[in-house]
Amino acid sequence: MVHLSICSVTGGVLLASLSSVAAFSPGLPRRAAPARPGSASFSAGRPSSRLPVSSYQSTGLIDVSQSNNQRDVYTMEQWAAQYGMQKAPGVELYSDDDADWQLLTQAPIAAGSTVLFVPSSIVLGSNNIAMEMGNALTQAEAALVAMEQGLAERLPLFRLMIKILAEWDAGADSPYFPWLNSLPKQFYNGVSMTDACFECLPPYASIVSMNERNAYSRFLNAVRQGFVPLSQNTINDDRVVKWAYNVALTRFHEVWEPTRQKFIAPMADMLNHSAEPNCEIVFDAEGNCYVQALYDIQPGSLLTVSYGDPTNPTPLFAKYGFLTSDCKTIFCKAIHLDSQIKELGYEYQDLLFQYETGEIAPKVWDIFLYELLQTNDPNSADQFYQACKNNDEGTKQQYHDHYFQYTLEALKNHVYTILGDVDQLNMKAQSYDLATHPRVPVILAHNNLVRDTFSRTAVLLDQMG
Repeated sequence: MVHLSICSVTGGVLLASLSSVAAFSPGLPRRAAPARPGSASFSAGRPSSRLPVSSYQSTGLIDVSQSNNQRDVYTMEQWAAQYGMQKAPGVELYSDDDADWQLLTQAPIAAGSTVLFVPSSIVLGSNNIAMEMGNALTQAEAALVAMEQGLAERLPLFRLMIKILAEWDAGADSPYFPWLNSLPKQFYNGVSMTDACFECLPPYASIVSMNERNAYSRFLNAVRQGFVPLSQNTINDDRVVKWAYNVALTRFHEVWEPTRQKFIAPMADMLNHSAEPNCEIVFDAEGNCYVQALYDIQPGSLLTVSYGDPTNPTPLFAKYGFLTSDCKTIFCKAIHLDSQIKELGYEYQDLLFQYETGEIAPKVWDIFLYELLQTNDPNSADQFYQACKNNDEGTKQQYHDHYFQYTLEALKNHVYTILGDVDQLNMKAQSYDLATHPRVPVILAHNNLVRDTFSRTAVLLDQMG
Protein backbone atom coordinates (compact mmCIF):
# COMPACT_ATOMS: atom_id res chain seq x y z
CA MET A 1 0.00 0.00 0.00
CA VAL A 2 2.91 2.34 -0.64
CA HIS A 3 1.76 5.42 -2.56
CA LEU A 4 3.40 5.83 -5.94
CA SER A 5 3.06 8.38 -8.68
CA ILE A 6 1.99 6.46 -11.77
CA CYS A 7 3.50 7.71 -15.02
CA SER A 8 1.78 5.23 -17.31
CA VAL A 9 -1.10 2.83 -16.99
CA THR A 10 -1.05 -0.56 -18.63
CA GLY A 11 -3.79 -3.10 -18.37
CA GLY A 12 -2.96 -6.12 -16.25
CA VAL A 13 -3.79 -9.63 -17.47
CA LEU A 14 -6.04 -11.38 -14.97
CA LEU A 15 -6.24 -15.11 -14.41
CA ALA A 16 -8.73 -16.73 -16.74
CA SER A 17 -10.57 -18.27 -13.83
CA LEU A 18 -11.42 -14.81 -12.55
CA SER A 19 -13.23 -13.78 -15.71
CA SER A 20 -16.20 -15.84 -14.62
CA VAL A 21 -16.76 -13.73 -11.51
CA ALA A 22 -20.06 -12.02 -12.24
CA ALA A 23 -20.39 -8.26 -12.28
CA PHE A 24 -22.66 -7.15 -9.49
CA SER A 25 -24.87 -4.35 -8.34
CA PRO A 26 -25.37 -3.37 -4.69
CA GLY A 27 -29.08 -3.21 -5.39
CA LEU A 28 -29.30 -6.89 -6.38
CA PRO A 29 -29.54 -9.82 -3.97
CA ARG A 30 -26.11 -11.12 -3.07
CA ARG A 31 -25.30 -14.79 -2.82
CA ALA A 32 -24.88 -16.09 0.70
CA ALA A 33 -21.34 -15.75 1.98
CA PRO A 34 -19.54 -19.07 2.43
CA ALA A 35 -18.58 -20.22 5.87
CA ARG A 36 -15.52 -18.55 7.31
CA PRO A 37 -12.42 -20.61 6.50
CA GLY A 38 -11.32 -22.61 9.49
CA SER A 39 -8.03 -21.65 11.07
CA ALA A 40 -5.38 -24.17 11.96
CA SER A 41 -3.97 -21.67 14.42
CA PHE A 42 -6.71 -20.99 16.95
CA SER A 43 -9.80 -22.49 18.49
CA ALA A 44 -12.35 -20.70 20.62
CA GLY A 45 -12.48 -21.09 24.37
CA ARG A 46 -8.84 -21.70 25.17
CA PRO A 47 -8.07 -22.36 28.85
CA SER A 48 -6.78 -19.36 30.76
CA SER A 49 -3.41 -20.85 31.69
CA ARG A 50 -0.33 -20.30 29.57
CA LEU A 51 -0.30 -22.56 26.57
CA PRO A 52 2.46 -24.83 25.34
CA VAL A 53 3.82 -23.65 22.00
CA SER A 54 3.60 -25.79 18.91
CA SER A 55 6.63 -27.26 17.22
CA TYR A 56 8.20 -25.06 14.55
CA GLN A 57 7.46 -26.04 10.96
CA SER A 58 10.26 -24.92 8.66
CA THR A 59 8.41 -25.77 5.44
CA GLY A 60 5.60 -23.78 3.91
CA LEU A 61 6.44 -20.55 5.76
CA ILE A 62 6.43 -17.28 3.86
CA ASP A 63 9.80 -15.59 3.55
CA VAL A 64 9.38 -12.11 5.07
CA SER A 65 12.97 -11.01 4.57
CA GLN A 66 13.28 -7.57 3.03
CA SER A 67 15.21 -8.99 0.09
CA ASN A 68 12.13 -10.97 -0.95
CA ASN A 69 10.02 -8.68 -3.14
CA GLN A 70 7.84 -11.43 -4.59
CA ARG A 71 4.10 -10.86 -4.14
CA ASP A 72 1.66 -13.41 -5.56
CA VAL A 73 -1.29 -11.04 -5.87
CA TYR A 74 -3.15 -12.91 -8.60
CA THR A 75 -3.44 -16.12 -6.57
CA MET A 76 -4.74 -13.97 -3.71
CA GLU A 77 -7.32 -12.45 -6.06
CA GLN A 78 -8.43 -15.90 -7.21
CA TRP A 79 -8.64 -17.10 -3.59
CA ALA A 80 -10.74 -14.09 -2.58
CA ALA A 81 -13.07 -14.60 -5.55
CA GLN A 82 -13.63 -18.21 -4.52
CA TYR A 83 -14.92 -16.96 -1.16
CA GLY A 84 -17.25 -14.40 -2.72
CA MET A 85 -15.16 -11.30 -3.41
CA GLN A 86 -16.68 -9.40 -6.33
CA LYS A 87 -15.42 -6.48 -8.43
CA ALA A 88 -17.12 -3.99 -10.69
CA PRO A 89 -16.34 -4.52 -14.39
CA GLY A 90 -12.92 -3.18 -15.35
CA VAL A 91 -11.43 -3.15 -11.84
CA GLU A 92 -8.06 -4.87 -11.79
CA LEU A 93 -4.75 -5.09 -9.98
CA TYR A 94 -1.94 -2.91 -11.29
CA SER A 95 1.79 -2.49 -10.68
CA ASP A 96 4.58 -0.96 -12.71
CA ASP A 97 7.33 -2.82 -10.85
CA ASP A 98 5.76 -6.08 -9.55
CA ALA A 99 6.45 -4.87 -6.00
CA ASP A 100 3.95 -2.12 -5.22
CA TRP A 101 0.42 -3.09 -6.17
CA GLN A 102 -2.83 -1.16 -6.26
CA LEU A 103 -6.23 -1.11 -7.96
CA LEU A 104 -7.35 0.80 -11.02
CA THR A 105 -10.35 0.67 -13.32
CA GLN A 106 -10.35 0.22 -17.08
CA ALA A 107 -14.07 1.01 -17.25
CA PRO A 108 -16.15 4.00 -16.08
CA ILE A 109 -17.64 3.75 -12.59
CA ALA A 110 -20.68 5.79 -11.59
CA ALA A 111 -20.77 7.80 -8.38
CA GLY A 112 -22.33 5.86 -5.51
CA SER A 113 -21.85 2.45 -7.08
CA THR A 114 -20.03 -0.41 -5.39
CA VAL A 115 -16.53 -0.89 -6.75
CA LEU A 116 -15.56 -3.93 -4.68
CA PHE A 117 -17.29 -6.31 -2.28
CA VAL A 118 -15.40 -8.47 0.23
CA PRO A 119 -17.49 -10.90 2.30
CA SER A 120 -17.09 -11.09 6.06
CA SER A 121 -15.99 -14.73 5.66
CA ILE A 122 -12.47 -13.57 4.74
CA VAL A 123 -12.38 -10.20 6.52
CA LEU A 124 -10.13 -10.09 9.59
CA GLY A 125 -11.93 -8.28 12.41
CA SER A 126 -10.48 -7.44 15.80
CA ASN A 127 -13.67 -8.40 17.66
CA ASN A 128 -13.90 -11.79 15.95
CA ILE A 129 -10.25 -12.43 16.71
CA ALA A 130 -10.90 -11.78 20.40
CA MET A 131 -13.67 -14.38 20.36
CA GLU A 132 -11.51 -16.89 18.48
CA MET A 133 -8.61 -16.62 20.92
CA GLY A 134 -10.54 -16.43 24.17
CA ASN A 135 -8.58 -16.22 27.42
CA ALA A 136 -5.18 -16.65 25.77
CA LEU A 137 -5.56 -13.31 24.03
CA THR A 138 -7.22 -11.71 27.05
CA GLN A 139 -4.15 -12.41 29.18
CA ALA A 140 -1.77 -11.13 26.52
CA GLU A 141 -3.83 -7.95 26.26
CA ALA A 142 -3.75 -7.49 30.02
CA ALA A 143 0.04 -7.79 29.94
CA LEU A 144 0.18 -5.19 27.15
CA VAL A 145 -2.06 -2.65 28.88
CA ALA A 146 -0.08 -3.01 32.12
CA MET A 147 3.07 -1.80 30.35
CA GLU A 148 1.92 1.70 29.47
CA GLN A 149 -1.11 3.89 29.96
CA GLY A 150 -2.91 4.47 26.68
CA LEU A 151 -2.07 1.13 25.06
CA ALA A 152 -5.66 -0.01 25.61
CA GLU A 153 -6.54 2.11 22.59
CA ARG A 154 -4.28 -0.09 20.47
CA LEU A 155 -5.83 -3.43 21.47
CA PRO A 156 -7.70 -3.84 18.15
CA LEU A 157 -4.38 -3.45 16.33
CA PHE A 158 -2.72 -5.93 18.70
CA ARG A 159 -5.42 -8.49 17.88
CA LEU A 160 -4.86 -8.11 14.16
CA MET A 161 -1.12 -8.56 14.62
CA ILE A 162 -1.62 -11.74 16.68
CA LYS A 163 -3.97 -13.17 14.05
CA ILE A 164 -1.47 -12.46 11.27
CA LEU A 165 1.31 -14.09 13.28
CA ALA A 166 -0.82 -17.16 13.95
CA GLU A 167 -1.69 -17.59 10.30
CA TRP A 168 1.95 -17.09 9.30
CA ASP A 169 2.90 -19.70 11.90
CA ALA A 170 0.53 -22.18 10.22
CA GLY A 171 2.36 -21.77 6.92
CA ALA A 172 0.72 -23.33 3.88
CA ASP A 173 -1.93 -24.88 6.15
CA SER A 174 -3.36 -21.44 6.89
CA PRO A 175 -6.58 -20.62 5.01
CA TYR A 176 -5.14 -17.11 4.65
CA PHE A 177 -1.90 -18.29 3.04
CA PRO A 178 -2.74 -16.81 -0.41
CA TRP A 179 -3.40 -13.42 1.17
CA LEU A 180 -0.27 -13.52 3.33
CA ASN A 181 1.79 -14.47 0.28
CA SER A 182 0.54 -11.38 -1.56
CA LEU A 183 1.72 -8.89 1.07
CA PRO A 184 4.78 -6.62 0.91
CA LYS A 185 7.87 -7.65 2.84
CA GLN A 186 9.70 -4.33 3.07
CA PHE A 187 8.36 -1.25 4.84
CA TYR A 188 9.71 2.28 5.11
CA ASN A 189 7.76 3.62 8.09
CA GLY A 190 8.83 4.60 11.58
CA VAL A 191 8.61 1.05 12.93
CA SER A 192 11.11 -0.12 10.31
CA MET A 193 13.59 2.71 10.75
CA THR A 194 16.97 2.15 12.34
CA ASP A 195 18.70 4.44 14.82
CA ALA A 196 20.68 5.81 11.88
CA CYS A 197 17.41 6.72 10.16
CA PHE A 198 16.20 8.62 13.22
CA GLU A 199 19.40 10.64 13.23
CA CYS A 200 18.28 12.11 9.88
CA LEU A 201 14.74 13.13 10.89
CA PRO A 202 13.57 16.57 12.07
CA PRO A 203 12.16 16.57 15.64
CA TYR A 204 8.45 16.30 14.79
CA ALA A 205 8.95 13.47 12.29
CA SER A 206 11.24 11.74 14.78
CA ILE A 207 8.64 11.95 17.56
CA VAL A 208 5.71 10.56 15.58
CA SER A 209 7.90 7.84 14.05
CA MET A 210 9.32 6.89 17.45
CA ASN A 211 5.79 6.62 18.85
CA GLU A 212 5.10 3.84 16.36
CA ARG A 213 8.39 2.10 17.09
CA ASN A 214 7.74 2.27 20.83
CA ALA A 215 4.26 0.81 20.38
CA TYR A 216 5.74 -2.07 18.41
CA SER A 217 8.27 -2.68 21.18
CA ARG A 218 5.43 -3.02 23.71
CA PHE A 219 3.54 -5.37 21.39
CA LEU A 220 6.63 -7.54 20.98
CA ASN A 221 7.07 -7.70 24.75
CA ALA A 222 3.44 -8.75 25.23
CA VAL A 223 3.72 -11.47 22.58
CA ARG A 224 6.77 -12.89 24.35
CA GLN A 225 4.93 -13.25 27.66
CA GLY A 226 3.92 -16.73 26.47
CA PHE A 227 0.13 -16.48 26.53
CA VAL A 228 -0.62 -16.65 22.82
CA PRO A 229 -0.25 -20.04 21.07
CA LEU A 230 2.65 -19.28 18.76
CA SER A 231 5.87 -21.19 18.21
CA GLN A 232 8.96 -19.99 20.04
CA ASN A 233 10.73 -19.59 16.71
CA THR A 234 8.03 -17.18 15.58
CA ILE A 235 7.79 -15.02 18.68
CA ASN A 236 11.58 -14.84 19.01
CA ASP A 237 12.02 -13.73 15.39
CA ASP A 238 11.86 -9.94 15.52
CA ARG A 239 11.81 -9.83 11.73
CA VAL A 240 8.56 -11.84 11.57
CA VAL A 241 6.81 -10.05 14.43
CA LYS A 242 7.72 -6.65 13.00
CA TRP A 243 6.42 -7.70 9.60
CA ALA A 244 3.10 -8.79 11.14
CA TYR A 245 2.85 -5.52 13.05
CA ASN A 246 3.51 -3.52 9.90
CA VAL A 247 0.93 -5.47 7.92
CA ALA A 248 -1.69 -4.81 10.59
CA LEU A 249 -0.70 -1.16 11.01
CA THR A 250 -0.70 -0.26 7.32
CA ARG A 251 -3.72 -2.25 6.09
CA PHE A 252 -6.49 -1.84 8.69
CA HIS A 253 -9.68 0.18 8.39
CA GLU A 254 -11.31 1.38 11.60
CA VAL A 255 -15.04 1.59 12.28
CA TRP A 256 -16.83 3.07 15.29
CA GLU A 257 -20.38 1.74 14.91
CA PRO A 258 -21.93 -0.34 16.35
CA THR A 259 -18.68 -0.85 18.28
CA ARG A 260 -15.12 0.29 17.67
CA GLN A 261 -12.98 -2.26 15.90
CA LYS A 262 -10.40 -2.63 13.16
CA PHE A 263 -10.86 -4.66 9.98
CA ILE A 264 -8.55 -5.85 7.23
CA ALA A 265 -10.39 -6.81 4.05
CA PRO A 266 -8.20 -8.71 1.56
CA MET A 267 -8.27 -7.09 -1.88
CA ALA A 268 -9.77 -3.87 -0.46
CA ASP A 269 -6.44 -3.40 1.32
CA MET A 270 -4.85 -2.86 -2.11
CA LEU A 271 -6.36 0.63 -2.38
CA ASN A 272 -3.77 3.39 -2.18
CA HIS A 273 -4.00 6.80 -0.52
CA SER A 274 -4.94 10.11 -2.06
CA ALA A 275 -5.60 13.51 -0.54
CA GLU A 276 -8.57 13.62 -2.92
CA PRO A 277 -9.83 10.00 -2.90
CA ASN A 278 -12.39 8.70 -5.35
CA CYS A 279 -13.57 5.82 -3.13
CA GLU A 280 -14.46 5.07 0.47
CA ILE A 281 -14.54 1.83 2.46
CA VAL A 282 -17.60 0.93 4.54
CA PHE A 283 -18.59 -2.16 6.52
CA ASP A 284 -22.10 -3.37 7.28
CA ALA A 285 -23.26 -4.80 10.61
CA GLU A 286 -22.18 -8.32 9.56
CA GLY A 287 -18.64 -7.21 8.73
CA ASN A 288 -19.00 -7.32 4.95
CA CYS A 289 -16.81 -4.76 3.20
CA TYR A 290 -17.94 -2.42 0.43
CA VAL A 291 -15.72 -0.07 -1.54
CA GLN A 292 -17.95 2.65 -2.96
CA ALA A 293 -17.29 5.35 -5.56
CA LEU A 294 -17.49 8.88 -4.17
CA TYR A 295 -17.99 10.36 -7.64
CA ASP A 296 -17.84 9.34 -11.29
CA ILE A 297 -14.51 7.62 -12.01
CA GLN A 298 -13.04 7.65 -15.50
CA PRO A 299 -11.35 4.67 -17.20
CA GLY A 300 -7.63 4.43 -16.49
CA SER A 301 -8.02 5.95 -13.02
CA LEU A 302 -6.37 4.59 -9.90
CA LEU A 303 -8.83 3.70 -7.15
CA THR A 304 -7.93 5.52 -3.95
CA VAL A 305 -9.09 6.15 -0.40
CA SER A 306 -7.88 8.48 2.33
CA TYR A 307 -5.49 7.03 4.91
CA GLY A 308 -5.57 10.12 7.11
CA ASP A 309 -5.36 13.90 7.39
CA PRO A 310 -3.93 15.16 4.07
CA THR A 311 -3.03 18.55 5.57
CA ASN A 312 -0.26 17.02 7.68
CA PRO A 313 1.76 14.40 5.76
CA THR A 314 4.30 13.62 8.49
CA PRO A 315 2.05 11.18 10.44
CA LEU A 316 1.34 9.38 7.15
CA PHE A 317 5.10 9.20 6.58
CA ALA A 318 5.63 7.78 10.08
CA LYS A 319 2.82 5.23 9.85
CA TYR A 320 2.94 4.15 6.21
CA GLY A 321 6.40 5.16 5.02
CA PHE A 322 5.39 7.27 2.03
CA LEU A 323 4.85 10.90 1.10
CA THR A 324 1.76 11.77 -0.86
CA SER A 325 2.49 13.52 -4.14
CA ASP A 326 -0.54 15.81 -3.77
CA CYS A 327 0.47 17.41 -0.47
CA LYS A 328 -0.72 21.03 -0.20
CA THR A 329 0.14 21.92 3.41
CA ILE A 330 2.40 20.81 6.25
CA PHE A 331 2.36 21.32 9.99
CA CYS A 332 4.46 24.32 11.08
CA LYS A 333 6.63 21.97 13.23
CA ALA A 334 6.25 24.16 16.34
CA ILE A 335 6.37 21.21 18.73
CA HIS A 336 8.21 23.40 21.25
CA LEU A 337 4.89 25.26 21.65
CA ASP A 338 2.86 22.12 22.32
CA SER A 339 1.63 23.41 25.69
CA GLN A 340 0.39 26.63 24.07
CA ILE A 341 -1.32 24.64 21.31
CA LYS A 342 -3.16 22.52 23.87
CA GLU A 343 -4.09 25.48 26.09
CA LEU A 344 -5.67 27.33 23.19
CA GLY A 345 -7.48 24.19 22.07
CA TYR A 346 -5.84 24.17 18.66
CA GLU A 347 -5.06 21.12 16.53
CA TYR A 348 -2.07 20.50 14.31
CA GLN A 349 -4.30 20.79 11.24
CA ASP A 350 -4.95 24.42 12.30
CA LEU A 351 -1.23 25.24 12.27
CA LEU A 352 -0.14 24.93 8.69
CA PHE A 353 2.20 26.35 6.10
CA GLN A 354 1.04 26.22 2.47
CA TYR A 355 3.41 24.13 0.37
CA GLU A 356 3.19 26.10 -2.87
CA THR A 357 3.08 29.63 -1.43
CA GLY A 358 4.54 29.40 2.08
CA GLU A 359 1.41 31.13 3.41
CA ILE A 360 1.04 30.96 7.20
CA ALA A 361 -2.24 29.93 8.85
CA PRO A 362 -3.58 32.62 11.26
CA LYS A 363 -3.47 30.34 14.29
CA VAL A 364 0.29 29.88 13.82
CA TRP A 365 0.67 33.57 14.65
CA ASP A 366 -1.58 33.02 17.69
CA ILE A 367 0.59 30.36 19.32
CA PHE A 368 3.83 32.29 18.82
CA LEU A 369 2.31 35.49 20.23
CA TYR A 370 0.73 33.60 23.13
CA GLU A 371 4.10 32.15 24.14
CA LEU A 372 5.72 35.61 23.97
CA LEU A 373 3.01 37.11 26.16
CA GLN A 374 3.23 34.27 28.68
CA THR A 375 6.95 34.91 29.03
CA ASN A 376 6.85 38.72 29.15
CA ASP A 377 3.35 39.87 30.17
CA PRO A 378 1.20 37.23 31.92
CA ASN A 379 -1.79 39.57 32.30
CA SER A 380 -1.87 40.27 28.58
CA ALA A 381 -1.41 36.55 27.95
CA ASP A 382 -4.59 35.86 29.96
CA GLN A 383 -6.53 38.46 27.97
CA PHE A 384 -5.24 37.11 24.66
CA TYR A 385 -6.13 33.59 25.79
CA GLN A 386 -9.72 34.67 26.49
CA ALA A 387 -9.93 36.37 23.10
CA CYS A 388 -8.78 33.17 21.39
CA LYS A 389 -11.21 30.98 23.32
CA ASN A 390 -14.11 33.38 22.67
CA ASN A 391 -13.27 33.92 19.00
CA ASP A 392 -12.89 37.64 19.70
CA GLU A 393 -11.09 38.49 16.48
CA GLY A 394 -11.08 42.22 17.21
CA THR A 395 -9.16 41.87 20.47
CA LYS A 396 -6.84 39.28 18.94
CA GLN A 397 -6.01 41.63 16.08
CA GLN A 398 -5.19 44.45 18.50
CA TYR A 399 -2.63 42.25 20.22
CA HIS A 400 -1.21 41.05 16.91
CA ASP A 401 -0.85 44.62 15.66
CA HIS A 402 0.82 45.80 18.85
CA TYR A 403 3.32 42.93 19.12
CA PHE A 404 3.74 42.16 15.42
CA GLN A 405 7.50 42.75 15.20
CA TYR A 406 8.16 40.50 18.20
CA THR A 407 5.97 37.71 16.85
CA LEU A 408 7.54 38.09 13.41
CA GLU A 409 11.02 37.75 14.89
CA ALA A 410 10.04 34.63 16.86
CA LEU A 411 8.50 33.03 13.80
CA LYS A 412 11.51 33.88 11.64
CA ASN A 413 13.83 32.34 14.20
CA HIS A 414 11.76 29.15 14.21
CA VAL A 415 11.62 28.88 10.42
CA TYR A 416 15.34 29.49 9.88
CA THR A 417 16.24 27.09 12.69
CA ILE A 418 14.24 24.33 11.01
CA LEU A 419 15.84 25.12 7.64
CA GLY A 420 19.33 24.92 9.12
CA ASP A 421 18.54 21.67 10.89
CA VAL A 422 17.10 20.07 7.75
CA ASP A 423 20.19 20.95 5.74
CA GLN A 424 22.39 19.22 8.32
CA LEU A 425 20.09 16.20 8.48
CA ASN A 426 20.10 15.84 4.70
CA MET A 427 23.88 15.96 4.58
CA LYS A 428 23.98 13.10 7.07
CA ALA A 429 21.37 11.07 5.18
CA GLN A 430 23.19 11.53 1.88
CA SER A 431 26.34 10.06 3.43
CA TYR A 432 24.61 6.69 3.98
CA ASP A 433 24.96 3.72 1.66
CA LEU A 434 21.56 2.93 0.09
CA ALA A 435 22.39 -0.77 0.12
CA THR A 436 22.32 -0.78 3.92
CA HIS A 437 19.95 2.17 4.43
CA PRO A 438 17.11 1.68 1.90
CA ARG A 439 14.85 4.21 3.65
CA VAL A 440 17.12 7.17 2.87
CA PRO A 441 15.16 8.20 -0.27
CA VAL A 442 11.83 8.56 1.56
CA ILE A 443 13.57 10.35 4.46
CA LEU A 444 15.15 12.80 2.03
CA ALA A 445 11.81 13.28 0.28
CA HIS A 446 10.21 14.16 3.61
CA ASN A 447 13.01 16.52 4.59
CA ASN A 448 12.95 18.19 1.19
CA LEU A 449 9.21 18.76 1.52
CA VAL A 450 9.87 20.54 4.82
CA ARG A 451 12.79 22.49 3.35
CA ASP A 452 10.90 23.65 0.27
CA THR A 453 7.82 24.72 2.22
CA PHE A 454 9.77 26.51 4.95
CA SER A 455 11.93 28.24 2.33
CA ARG A 456 8.82 29.77 0.79
CA THR A 457 7.57 30.77 4.24
CA ALA A 458 10.94 32.38 4.99
CA VAL A 459 10.63 34.53 1.85
CA LEU A 460 7.21 35.76 2.98
CA LEU A 461 8.47 36.54 6.48
CA ASP A 462 11.45 38.46 5.13
CA GLN A 463 9.10 40.55 3.01
CA MET A 464 7.17 41.51 6.14
CA GLY A 465 10.12 43.21 7.76
